[in-house]
Amino acid sequence: MPPSHSGVSSAASAWTGGVVSRGELFERLRGARRVSVVSAPAGSGKTFLLRSWIREQGLEESAACVSVLPDERDGQRFWLSVLDALRGTTVGSTLVRALSAAPDLDCWAVVEGLLEDLDNLREPAWLVIDDLHELESSEALRQLELLVLRSPAELRFALLTRQDLRLRLHRLRLKGELTEIRAGDLRFGLDEARALFETAGVRLSDAALMLLVERTEGWAAGLRLAALSLAGHPDPDRFAAEFSGSERTVAEYLLGEVLDRQPDEVRRLLLRTSVLERVSGPLADLLTGDSGGEGILQELEDTGAFVVSLDARRSWFRYHRLFAELLQLELRRTESAELLSLHALAAEWFADHEYPIEAARHAQAAEKWSLAARLLSDHWFALVLNGQAATAHELLTRFPAKVVAADRELTALMAADQLNRGSLEESEHQLALAIREPVSGPADGRERLQVLLAVLRLSIARQRSNLPAVVDEAQRLLAPTQVPAAAQLGLGEDLRALALINLGIAELWAARVEDADRHLEQGVTLAQRVERPYLEIDALAHWAILANVRSFALAMQRADQAIELARRHGWSEEPVAAFAYAVLGRTRLWQGQVEDAERLLARAERTLPAEIHPAAGLMLHYARGVLEMARGRYPQALVAFRAAERLAELLVTPHTLATRMRSHRLQLLVKLGDTQRAEQILAELDEQQRESGEMRIALAALRLAQDDPQAASAALSPVVNRSAPLSNPRVWLVHAFLLEAIAHDALGDTGAAARSLEQ
Repeated sequence: MPPSHSGVSSAASAWTGGVVSRGELFERLRGARRVSVVSAPAGSGKTFLLRSWIREQGLEESAACVSVLPDERDGQRFWLSVLDALRGTTVGSTLVRALSAAPDLDCWAVVEGLLEDLDNLREPAWLVIDDLHELESSEALRQLELLVLRSPAELRFALLTRQDLRLRLHRLRLKGELTEIRAGDLRFGLDEARALFETAGVRLSDAALMLLVERTEGWAAGLRLAALSLAGHPDPDRFAAEFSGSERTVAEYLLGEVLDRQPDEVRRLLLRTSVLERVSGPLADLLTGDSGGEGILQELEDTGAFVVSLDARRSWFRYHRLFAELLQLELRRTESAELLSLHALAAEWFADHEYPIEAARHAQAAEKWSLAARLLSDHWFALVLNGQAATAHELLTRFPAKVVAADRELTALMAADQLNRGSLEESEHQLALAIREPVSGPADGRERLQVLLAVLRLSIARQRSNLPAVVDEAQRLLAPTQVPAAAQLGLGEDLRALALINLGIAELWAARVEDADRHLEQGVTLAQRVERPYLEIDALAHWAILANVRSFALAMQRADQAIELARRHGWSEEPVAAFAYAVLGRTRLWQGQVEDAERLLARAERTLPAEIHPAAGLMLHYARGVLEMARGRYPQALVAFRAAERLAELLVTPHTLATRMRSHRLQLLVKLGDTQRAEQILAELDEQQRESGEMRIALAALRLAQDDPQAASAALSPVVNRSAPLSNPRVWLVHAFLLEAIAHDALGDTGAAARSLEQ
């Protein structure tokens, strides 16, 4: 199936070589009824796709292939190449008449004659026209329309182009006779890329191959150029990691096929806007000093010049990754002195249009550190509350250390970042640095810093479960005088929700149940009203723990709400969602649904770093210990309880679970036969701890193991008559009555044992 020689461009060589099967696209071509249009940028694999499909289908003898020459304006030459290609097929060799070039040759008559010849076509044939965007003759395009619309059904067309065709094919589309394949469809997936590399004799690890597919965005030419460069390379995986638009073969291709073909004003726009991750018309006009940027960007997308629109209105665009890297390389080579000023212009524009993340990045690239610091300080907590803590961290790490050290707000943000990333001690150290010097500067800046420091102190106090400090900082943040400064930080009423929720969580872990319930409910309501789902998830998950005391169903409902909210916002693998999974797993465990509980707790453990959230981590380790006890895996349970106790030592206010956890650990030591150690721990407790209901239950278990049912019954008496305090009576009273029944039975009082069991 050689292409016609009359009008063959250099692309003709692409019709020879290896074949890669592309199942889904091949199926679409097989099902095409009349016309297939393949429209995509240079190197997207249009020719490669048709060649591979034709060879796989065994259609070489029945497919006529024509490649249009660059800037083709000669309609006669084009039509003679079409006739030659059709005559080169087995079905067309005896049907299509031969013609020669002549000054008076009428191309309309040529097409009419071809239609007459094709009336006798009885077997399927294909006419493949490559680079159809190069056909500049409007008359030839109208003639091609005529051929497409009037040719017999046996002749199928495949039209390959870099831009949308100026052919009126809407009637075929309405009749379902037009198949359209575009750039997105042509992108190579991982398996197809692997097949392409194997065809070239190149083998890569899955990780390296995936990296290449990501960097090329599945662009066929990029992958083929990478395969060529990899042939014989001593370290293919390292090459894949370093492969970019500046790699020689890629750069040469993109320069020759895309950039060098653009007019000067378009080339200037592409180069100067390459500093941007996304570009709009007004922004392009600002960076070039010209006008009409939006129209140029839209036209570039239409012509397949590696420009992709990002919204339905086609007002924002981005460049293909490899193309952007080439543009940036070319900009550094030709206009390096302009880089800082371009970034500075972009920073001001993004800041003025309320795009703080991009504004901060460009301010940093322009080395406008004061502007970048102000942008990050103003929007830090808004980013964190929107679930963008990773972005906030990335922006903070771009500041030089000396800039951070000289800026108190950045130092405070460093403390907040360390807290988010799991270092309480380093966070406290950075906070101390931020408050060491007296606050100076403009009044609004001083107020903003005070709010920032108060939020930071509140967060650290919560992580330490320091209830008095949480109360103090929450009250300070809830004071009316803080509202204007909070607004400067992009918080507004969010600040009140943040304070209420943190207050409720600290009260929860300190067993102040009624206060915690009220504040968490208020926090959930307010978070919903101000549309802060990140805060709402946190509040719901902790509120679910409180519900356990009254209703397992209510606890699961709240935990499920938190999990679903996290899923909708893409936070399923964040610690805030992990805590909700831990709460749900803990509830399932108390219901005896051990399999579900183990699955949920394991998911929470993968994502919730206990050292970052010691109070929450304590609960998770405690639940794991109870689960292992239920499984009969006592050594593993002991490890979990010890881990929980280590976290309890980090907390200022005793955790509400601490007593329960210690009781379970004592009962576990009894099960393991270490009654001496259990006795020692009980002796070390103060009187108030020993008098709690949970510790009396542990003491009863120890006395039963020591064959002293009378002492066990005496220990349980204040528990079953409700005089000993219990943090969760619904669960622990059951335990107490069971132990009491065992004690009565051991004493021979079967009636009392029966009554205890009944209760």
